[in-house]
Amino acid sequence: MNTILIGAQFGDEGKGKIIDVMMENNDVVVRFQGGNNAGHTVEVGTEKFVLHLIPSGILRPGRKCVIGNGVVVDPVALVKEIKGLHERGIRTEGKLLLSETAHVVLPYHSRLDEARENHRGAGKIGTTKRGIGPTYGDKAARTGLRLIDLAQPKVFSKKLKARIEENNAILKSLGGEPLDYATVNKAYLEAGKFLAPYITNSVIWLHDQIKRKKRVLFEGAQGTFLDIDFGTYPFVTSSNTTAGGAVTGSGVPPHKMDRVIGVIKAYTTRVGEGPLPSQSQELGDLLHGMGREYGATTGRERRCGWFDAVATHYSAMINGIDELAVTNLDGLDTLKKIKVCVAYKLDGKTIKFPPNDIDMLARCEPVFRTFAGWQTPTSDVRKFSKLPVNAQKYLKAIADLTGAKLRIISVGAQREQTFMV
Repeated sequence: MNTILIGAQFGDEGKGKIIDVMMENNDVVVRFQGGNNAGHTVEVGTEKFVLHLIPSGILRPGRKCVIGNGVVVDPVALVKEIKGLHERGIRTEGKLLLSETAHVVLPYHSRLDEARENHRGAGKIGTTKRGIGPTYGDKAARTGLRLIDLAQPKVFSKKLKARIEENNAILKSLGGEPLDYATVNKAYLEAGKFLAPYITNSVIWLHDQIKRKKRVLFEGAQGTFLDIDFGTYPFVTSSNTTAGGAVTGSGVPPHKMDRVIGVIKAYTTRVGEGPLPSQSQELGDLLHGMGREYGATTGRERRCGWFDAVATHYSAMINGIDELAVTNLDGLDTLKKIKVCVAYKLDGKTIKFPPNDIDMLARCEPVFRTFAGWQTPTSDVRKFSKLPVNAQKYLKAIADLTGAKLRIISVGAQREQTFMV
């Protein structure tokens, strides 16, 4: 069975942990979009791993990990991530493959990202300033460099020189600092030499794995409402974070996909700018006070809200979600009452789907249904039937409102704090 796993909310749903758990019964994991603006945190025993580009399946012995063509790769950052794993005894040789057609994130991309964000002032998007958007922009403009170029030093250096000259002029116009070609070229050629053994035609390799009946898991980064087409535009990322991105970002066709799992938190969070109709200061204070909900990549405090069934139901439609993985249930353990947003009020009218117009969405007021809390710790539970009755009722309710089946429940950061329904 080949499975697409995506974030069904605004990102940070806990996909990395769920991928790690699911890789016990899968052979290959493919990251299909995004860049090192993503952050996956996995806790195994007493060890904590924070990964940005490499799928968390790398922590499982004997499993293979692919960074697909839809990902944008910062080679210097990737080398650092690989070496960091090696230092902790996690080997990547023979386990990690990089698509030769994945685009390369270069220093001018991150500088452009920062300069444009600063230029926007109050209208900023809230990017991580890692250069992800400008890299996808170059990809669409057909001016990008790819890993296949990086694997050919003379070709790469020639293309890089022209691109730095052009982008230095743009940086100057935005008040940004220009780059030194020789410095960048040296650093990237060194990274390219290190990464060369990993670079391959991943499409051919993946099709061979599927032909051999290997079980493949397709890993999305960010979440549905950060999708460039279906998200809260313009407060979105620059790639397709939804299930369709798994096809275009890997080269594996739709009819080879068997199911879609949507990962959701038991509540809602968002990093950066953009509307969040169910936002709650009360819930945010509670979770931040517990040391929760800080970005793995940026360290930024996440905005928190009650579970938004309006948004997740729409997400289920877009992605074709078959099953749900619910994380962070234990974050609600102390609450006497728990709210769920079941509709929006827009200019006096009740609506059941989020509007695509950003200003209309910002005017939406949540319509809540209140559920009784369970006020009992759940972190030691390992079976659905052992959860407090009110927790079971709450989970069933948010699944019904979303329109998908419960499949996985997580009650803590540890790998073992996860069970199937």
